[in-house]
Amino acid sequence: MHVQTYAPMFMLFVVATAIACLFFTLASVLGPKAPTPEKMMPFECGSDSDGAKDVRISVKFYLTAILFVVFDIEAVFVYPWAVQFRSLGWMGLASMMGFLVVILAGLVYVWKKGALEWES
Repeated sequence: MHVQTYAPMFMLFVVATAIACLFFTLASVLGPKAPTPEKMMPFECGSDSDGAKDVRISVKFYLTAILFVVFDIEAVFVYPWAVQFRSLGWMGLASMMGFLVVILAGLVYVWKKGALEWES
């Protein structure tokens, strides 16, 4: 195992953690100490908010969000494969085609089930 290979990734995690801790500490130290009730009220477009207590969000919204994440992750796997396409050879091509067939089967399934139809 070469430390030089993983050093940039480790440094990225260290810097990201340090920045997150710094922002949290600064917000705690510099933030309001005794907020007034007016400042703690929800605010929306210059008027008091009634909130969304009576709004029922459709399950289709959540299903669409989950499908977006699933098919967005596909791009996360396809892009590095495309960059290394020539060096992976036929085995890499076969692996990616298998992956894409599974993703395509999932797309056909949700399409046939009507999960991509948006009805109010």
